[in-house]
Amino acid sequence: MVNWVVNLQVPALYGRHDLEVHAAEVGSHLGLAGPGVMMLTAADVGAVASAGESGVRVDATVGISTPTWAAAEKPDEKLDGPGTINIVVQLPESLTAAAAVNVVMTATEAKTQALIEHGVDGTGTATDAVVVLWPVGLVNSESIQFAGPRSKWGGSVARVVHAAVGAGVAEWRKR
Repeated sequence: MVNWVVNLQVPALYGRHDLEVHAAEVGSHLGLAGPGVMMLTAADVGAVASAGESGVRVDATVGISTPTWAAAEKPDEKLDGPGTINIVVQLPESLTAAAAVNVVMTATEAKTQALIEHGVDGTGTATDAVVVLWPVGLVNSESIQFAGPRSKWGGSVARVVHAAVGAGVAEWRKR
């Protein structure tokens, strides 16, 4: 369970390795209490792309100057600027652990589809992140069991991630 999520913009050559300490410092500075998630990106966090459907919401920041192929044998060493895609998926229903893993997989597949459709030469960047949020302890609610792209909830996740990442790529190219 998390109480907060922050998508923090950092310099392109961010070099800290004490990420938990840095997250605690930023959380404290912002007055955030309890456990949370901090994502880091050199992409413009003010250029968040959002999409929603049937109670599923996605917010994504997209930086694609350093795309890579997930299974590339040799990593690309270039660093031309911001290159991280951070995706936050919010669902209105509780998830089982298996469904949470499915959401991450579905979101990643939809992100990759959007990148390929927008002519990005890669499946993402080496520092992409997906955070999935859902309410806990809903009364009269059964946890979502399945979240692959052909399930009710997974289909919504796929469509909104695809839309948000596609919009983010288009906006990134304008800058």
